[in-house]
Amino acid sequence: MSEQASSINPGQQGASEAEYGATYYSNYWGGGGPYERNERWLKFFGEVADGIIRDLHPTSVFDAGCAMGFLVEELHKRGVEAWGADISEYAISQVHESIAGYCRVASLTEPPGRRFDLITCIEVLEHVPPAEADQAIANLCGATDRLLLSTTPGDFGEPTHLNVQPPEWWAAKFAEHGFMRDLERDLSYLSPWAALYTRQEEPRAETVRRYDRAWWRLRREVSEVRESLLHSQERLAELEAGGGIGSRPDLLVELDQRNEEILKLRDLLIGKDAELGAAKGRAAAFEAQVMQRVNIKNQVYSKVPFLGTLSGLVRRLLATRH
Repeated sequence: MSEQASSINPGQQGASEAEYGATYYSNYWGGGGPYERNERWLKFFGEVADGIIRDLHPTSVFDAGCAMGFLVEELHKRGVEAWGADISEYAISQVHESIAGYCRVASLTEPPGRRFDLITCIEVLEHVPPAEADQAIANLCGATDRLLLSTTPGDFGEPTHLNVQPPEWWAAKFAEHGFMRDLERDLSYLSPWAALYTRQEEPRAETVRRYDRAWWRLRREVSEVRESLLHSQERLAELEAGGGIGSRPDLLVELDQRNEEILKLRDLLIGKDAELGAAKGRAAAFEAQVMQRVNIKNQVYSKVPFLGTLSGLVRRLLATRH
């Protein structure tokens, strides 16, 4: 799925109404027509709501950057309590009357006000100015233990994209708050780079084991997808070079199938590359945390030398007891 097909409203902090007013939504950069209440967007958000309920079973949801409240509305239709907030007064004014009391105008630099079982933040953080990103992340992490995040790693040409970053950058930011990516969760129905981050407290050895396993699995999958893509491209080139395709309906059918397969493989490859980058970023963030602790320990030992000797004696004593 392309980002254009999965993008939700930007929740840019400090944005003026002129930036996210009626003109912005009527000329929506996501493509496929304006962003408004229509069959296309209700269908999309209905499918997203189905996926969230199927995979995450939330009891309460806060949609950070909810735009016109389509996801909040679809979750309510399915019996899930959901709320939303958005920086755009215009967008909130378009919320359906059935959920008008559940959506409000607010900035991500403001805390949500309560805790939620799940927070969704979909194609929003890239609109947040860099100077305000840390505060927005802290507010989101402080209000939940599970965060569904999708923020494009590309599309720098969109004028309201003020903070486009690769997946590993966001992963490191969330790691600072104790949030790690759920490596077993597939959220590709939302976007290739969508991820679920959860608050985790676990031994360092377990963290290393999970990330190393995921990193090697993703490397293998990326390699297999690339090979399949190259094979499809080679076969496509053979068909195009063979001539006489117009007189062979069977070749035309295969040609269409190959083109479709290439497009699907490219989308899959984008998603796997994004996952691989995120895994590398989380590993780097973890390594930085370990080094920080080592540096602190060394500083303490340098100021109080006998602690190092005492620590060694304790370890040897415990070893002899086992």
